[in-house]
Amino acid sequence: MNVLKLPIRWKIIFLSFGIVLFSLLIGGIIITGKIVDMREEELGKRGMITARTVAQLPEVQKQIQKKNGAAVINPIVENIRVINNTDYIVVLNMEGIRYSHPVQSLIGTSSSGKDEGPAFADHTYLSKAKGDLGIAVRAFMPIKNNKLEQVGVVIVGNILPGYLEILQGLKAQIALIMFLTLLFGLLGSWMLARHIKQQMFELEPHQIVRMYEESTAAFHAMHEGVIAIDMNEKITIFNERAKDIFDVTGHLLGKPIRSVIPDTRLPEIIEYGKAVFNQEINVSGNIIISNRIPIKVDKSVIGAVAIFQDRTEVAKMAEELTGVKAFVEALRIQNHEHLNKLHTIAGLIQLDKKNQALQYVFDITKQQESLTRLITKNIRNDSIAGLLLSKVSRGKELKIEVIIDSQSHLQHLPPHLNEHDFVIILGNLIENSFYALNESDTSLKKIDVSIEQDHEVCALLVEDNGPGIPEELLPDIFVKGITTKGEEGLGIGLYLVKDIVNKGKGEISLSTFPGGGTSFYITFPMK
Repeated sequence: MNVLKLPIRWKIIFLSFGIVLFSLLIGGIIITGKIVDMREEELGKRGMITARTVAQLPEVQKQIQKKNGAAVINPIVENIRVINNTDYIVVLNMEGIRYSHPVQSLIGTSSSGKDEGPAFADHTYLSKAKGDLGIAVRAFMPIKNNKLEQVGVVIVGNILPGYLEILQGLKAQIALIMFLTLLFGLLGSWMLARHIKQQMFELEPHQIVRMYEESTAAFHAMHEGVIAIDMNEKITIFNERAKDIFDVTGHLLGKPIRSVIPDTRLPEIIEYGKAVFNQEINVSGNIIISNRIPIKVDKSVIGAVAIFQDRTEVAKMAEELTGVKAFVEALRIQNHEHLNKLHTIAGLIQLDKKNQALQYVFDITKQQESLTRLITKNIRNDSIAGLLLSKVSRGKELKIEVIIDSQSHLQHLPPHLNEHDFVIILGNLIENSFYALNESDTSLKKIDVSIEQDHEVCALLVEDNGPGIPEELLPDIFVKGITTKGEEGLGIGLYLVKDIVNKGKGEISLSTFPGGGTSFYITFPMK
């Protein structure tokens, strides 16, 4: 059977079961070694007690000093050996002659053990020595007479059991442990395999690899920048478009996001667990539209992903569209206005008032040329100039006078802002004034617009003489959804204006009086 071709569930079962068996083997070796150590310690203590018992027997102390004392000592010692279940007890006199031994033929012979020397110098100790029967734990105890003079040595030996002998003695327990271990090992392996399979959405490894490769290719093919991080703020996705947007290179996976791009604000999403959509942020000097979303599994945040789009391209498209719309609107209004003027001229000619008709032509031409010259000369941005011209013409349609301050001038835009931002600000403020004046009973309706600029500051003023903003709306006037237009309004215009002012690090001042009009004064730093 080829294990490599098995489904992932069976691979996990075999792997887990193998780990269990290996752990059991290692644990068994360690436990068996510990049992041997404990057995050795136990035999040493027993041997020392037995040796002390023999050394303190009066008959042993007395007979060991006699030449034929072995005849008395050996039976006594053999009885003690049998009672204490000891492998052997040897009694030696000071010349090393054996007075007792389990092997009868060795009695009276000289002992030559290498570990016996200290015992003849009145030392009590344990030793481990290898003999014919195996490795033995030997207890040495000096024998002393009534005058406390050493007259001999008692050696008690116990053979250490081998590993197989220990395992043989524990075979019932080992069998039970093996059965329970294998049973729970198989059960645990199966449950673990089922859990992992569920976590992997019942997919096999080759399917996951294929999905990963496909998703990685898709991420890198996207036009938007995609960055994802895990709970530890380590980068898990950083596609090629994101590298282009943030001007970074190299292998970034696994690196902390703060060390690569300090101000992506992705860690905030992990911290608060809330998505942020269509937010404009400044990252490494670039103005970026960002959607940041937490990655959740079972309602727990495990990371965050951000989709970035370079605002430059979007802004260009928006500016182009806004500029085109502004000019189209201006042309439409001018066309309508010129038709009205042509009807007026035709009427004067039919009334045979040729001089008045000619003067009327001169007056309207001079007025239009003056306004056009003022705006095109002082406002060096076509989209903004076109917007102002269209709003002046639109005001004439609504019978509202839109007055462009003759001192207005705009040479270049403040930092962090573009012409699209200015079009949004001016367009929304002027349209709000149109709506307010349409609802007003004021006989002379007018809107004053001023744009001034120097090296330090750029200032915009839009002021009307309408009915003003209700006092109860003032605290939340810049909040999204708050509007003075009733059901017709969306409550987005002033919210966008405030958002752009914040982006340009500017300030906005609002003055309004019931029946006395409304004034918006906005300043942006030029440095």
